[in-house]
Amino acid sequence: MMKSRPDPVQVVKERRDEALHTLVRSIPYIQFLGIVFDRRGDQLTAIMSYDEKLIGNPEIPALHGGVIAAFLEVSGVIELSWSSLCKEIEASSKPTQYTLIPAHIELPKTIDFTVDYLRSGLPRDAYARARITRSGRRYASVFVEAWHNDRDRIFAQATGHFLMPKPLNVEKSTPS
Repeated sequence: MMKSRPDPVQVVKERRDEALHTLVRSIPYIQFLGIVFDRRGDQLTAIMSYDEKLIGNPEIPALHGGVIAAFLEVSGVIELSWSSLCKEIEASSKPTQYTLIPAHIELPKTIDFTVDYLRSGLPRDAYARARITRSGRRYASVFVEAWHNDRDRIFAQATGHFLMPKPLNVEKSTPS
């Protein structure tokens, strides 16, 4: 009996999930901060679960500014990497065959990153979304916003500029 081929939409979804999982695993600091990524279609939301170790000022209490900056920067880097990796996966000449993502993916290098702290980061879960404002072969710009419960009440925002790595040839990464 022949096995039925998986739905092409499901294959693309699984390939995207694999790419995101590989990217997140490639940055140990993401696990230390407790950041996870929720993917809905082509949109990523970073979620940083509250933990006592993230507090900078226990008197207020407020999230440490460095933790907030790292959360925003990681969100931007993952968005850039995931976006470019997904384009390469989908452009693969073997769309119905699962593609192995290499264990080590070269990430964008930060050129500069400016954070605007708009209000205190509260001791609760935080969310962030990055939006790519410019993406070329060598350079990309990203805008990131972070909030707690109310998406319209952001507590920090950032703009970053990144040097992009050379494109990954996904088909060359599959074993022979």
